[in-house]
Amino acid sequence: MSLIDYGRILLRRGWIVGLLAALAGVSAFLFSQTQTPIYRATQLVLIQPSRNDLGLAEATIRLINSYVVYLNSTSIAQQVIDDLRLDMTAEDLKGAATIVPDRDRLTVQIDVDLADPDVAGRAAEAWGNMLVAYRNRENQTVRQEDRINALLPDRPSIGLLRPNRTVNTLVGVLLGALVGGVIVFTLEYLESGIVRRQEDVERLEIAVLAAVPDRER
Repeated sequence: MSLIDYGRILLRRGWIVGLLAALAGVSAFLFSQTQTPIYRATQLVLIQPSRNDLGLAEATIRLINSYVVYLNSTSIAQQVIDDLRLDMTAEDLKGAATIVPDRDRLTVQIDVDLADPDVAGRAAEAWGNMLVAYRNRENQTVRQEDRINALLPDRPSIGLLRPNRTVNTLVGVLLGALVGGVIVFTLEYLESGIVRRQEDVERLEIAVLAAVPDRER
């Protein structure tokens, strides 16, 4: 098929693609409007050795995994609930949290995903303070030069996690356009044997015996 043929198809059936794309985009946007917004609060905890020593730095890197295990426990989640007086179970709060170590930057990242952005922020910060308090207790049993400190470099950052209405709408438009394209292709395939124009006759390689003039011309 030539570009002219594709252009004719778009002129004749392009409305199908546009209509389905518009319907799918609007449906995706309306569906996003009905979803409960979930916010993510991210708290970074900086793990800082008391001296720039290779041995202490290596020990700090190895200990980061144990900090994640310590924080990712039901007992710590319950302490956060008790401190903030939250109306939820420890398992629910633990399920809403993600704790990830970063050995290169010597940080522990705490993400809390909740419907209330203020509660999510306070929970993430309280979780970080649990690690700070834990390191403070551990440091009491070692010498000053062997201590490993934990501190919060900043307040937690909070942002909308889902739904992403823009992305959902764009995906809906693309899927609608794709379905419309499949429908147009199917219709063209089913009607490929129908002769409407002289070009169709030439494409089918049928010998033309005569041509009936259009009386309207």
